[in-house]
This record gives sequence, C-alpha cells and structure tokens, in this order.
Amino acid sequence: MSTIITRRTLLAGAAASAALPLAGARAQAPFGVGFVYVGPVGDHGWTWTHDQGRKAVEAAYGNKVKTSFIENVAEGPDAARAIRQLAQAGDQLIFTTSFGFMNPTIQVAKQFPKIKFEHATGYQRAENVATYNARFYEGRAVIGTIAGHMSKSGQAGYIASFPIPEVVMGINAFHLAAKKVNPNFKTKVIWASTWYDPAKEADAAKALIDQGCDVITQHTDSAAALQAAEQRGVFAFGQASDMKAFAPKAHLSAIVDDWSGYYVKRVKEAMDGTWKSGDVWGGIKDGMVKLAPYNDAVTPAARAAADEVQKGIVAGTLHPFTGELKDQKGTLRLKAGETASDEILSKMDWYVDGVQA
Repeated sequence: MSTIITRRTLLAGAAASAALPLAGARAQAPFGVGFVYVGPVGDHGWTWTHDQGRKAVEAAYGNKVKTSFIENVAEGPDAARAIRQLAQAGDQLIFTTSFGFMNPTIQVAKQFPKIKFEHATGYQRAENVATYNARFYEGRAVIGTIAGHMSKSGQAGYIASFPIPEVVMGINAFHLAAKKVNPNFKTKVIWASTWYDPAKEADAAKALIDQGCDVITQHTDSAAALQAAEQRGVFAFGQASDMKAFAPKAHLSAIVDDWSGYYVKRVKEAMDGTWKSGDVWGGIKDGMVKLAPYNDAVTPAARAAADEVQKGIVAGTLHPFTGELKDQKGTLRLKAGETASDEILSKMDWYVDGVQA
C-alpha cells in the first residue's frame, strides 16, 4: 500500500481518520513509512533507486505497512515542510534521501521526538535520527579502471552535480583508477549545479566531448548524458541504475545503488522496537553498491582489471585512496602506503593531482 502525499490527500486522510472509531483505527493501522525525494521517481537514477527500495518494503511486509513519498522536493527550507507533512500524516519512520535534507531533517526530528528519521548521505545524528550512505567511490574506482582501458584519447568527462564530499571523492576515485592504467590520463569536470536536469546534463556531455573526451561519466541522475554520448559515438557510464536501455552502444556499465536490503531491515527494526540511531556506510562488499553488466564492447583486459579491483575492494586488499596522494596544489594528502580514513573521505574537499576542475 503506497501513497503519493499532497496537501489534498493529507487533508482528505485526516478527515477520513476522524470519521473512524479510534480504537478500531489503532488496531488496524499499518506502520507508516515515508520517503522524501529530491527528484522525480521516474528519473531512472538516484530517486528511482530509492523508490525501488520503498517498493521492496511493500513487497516484504504487505498490508503491515503503508508507504508514502513526496518527490521533487528542493533542498533547503522546502524540505522541512515536506518532512513535517509526512510526520503530521502519521508516518512513524521517515527516510530523507538527499544531502541537502540534512538540516531540515534534524529540525523536524526535534519537533517529533517519537518519530524515527533516517537521512541519506549526511553526518548529523540524534537519538531519533540515523544516517546511512553508500561507498559510491568504490564503484567509481571500478568504472575508472574501465575508462582507463577504453579511452583512446586518454580523456574522460565527468558531469558533477554539487561540490559536496560524496561527489568530490567520486571524481577523485574515478581519476585515480584511470590514472593507474594510463599515467597521463585527464579527467575534465563540468559542474551542472543540479541533480536532475536532462537538458543541462546533455549540454555538459556535448561540451566535454567537444573538448576531446571520449568517455563520459556523471554524478547527475538522468540518462541524457548517455544519450548524448550515444549520438556522438563515444562511451559513457550510467548513474545509480543500469541505464543500458537508453544508450545500448555507449553504456559500458553503471554504478547501481541498491537500497532495498537496508530499507527492509530498518523498517523491520522500527516495527519490532529494536531500531536505534547510528551510521551505516555500505559498499560493494555489503551489496549497497553494485556494477551493471559490462557492455560487449568492454575489452577482455578492461574486464579483467575491473574485476580485480572489485575483488580487491571486497577482500580489503585494495583501497581506492591509498597514498602517496597529492592534491592539485601539490600538497601531500596521504603518505606512501597510507589509506584514507572514513573521516578524511567524509570531509573531502580537494581534488587529486590531475583532475581538471
């Protein structure tokens, strides 16, 4: 059972609830789970994958739960209104799924101490606020390895959304992996300043291709960049989900976000009373980050190298951020053999040497 929350449905639901006998309503009421999305559920990227997780919750618990969501919520003050709307509608567990929802989530959580909240990609927690994230940079290391093998020009274009640590570490991980294959590799970045704007994403891809990039990757959510790459005859990687259907020739692989297991687990804990606040950061080993099947165009050498990176990450023998590492200004960030701690990664605001951004 699911609901797309609007002001009209919220008022109608309140009126209907008032007409029911209180005891009966409490006895039959399913557990309410709400989701706040930054983009549309049809973006086939970030928001789409979170909504697949919501659907997994419905499939797991049937009529024991009632899920609802609000899509296209702008980061900032508007987010607080959306989160509060779900809380007032009776949801008992609310997932807010974008970095810019962090402060609004904390703000609303203070007003509703009996409701549980979970914020994706953030770092502020409270007794009733947990955080969760995925190690997307691990997937970036895999596709960076493929890019290093597949690029003939030695140049990749990277369409970035906003300069937050999650995005910056992805750029760095991609570039470092490609540079291991080709020491002269260049990664050129264009900031789109949006999570989802197909027109801007396509324009950014075309601009990067015009600059000589023959591989395009992205940290934005539509398939427009892939389609632009397909039209121009270059390779590209999908974002958050397998986007092969949109560009079957260009699409080499994609980082696939899988939130289903986490959402099903946390809803169960909230329902049975074992839920606790905390921080979860899952990666390839945990199944939160996966790689879409490789395109047939991916060479045997690229496949083998990418598979080795995945195996090393899972085994703990390979960390995408291992020194010696210097930033763009030549400042030493990691000593030889040193690996980046989670604290360093979560605050990353610098580019590795060689990134053109």
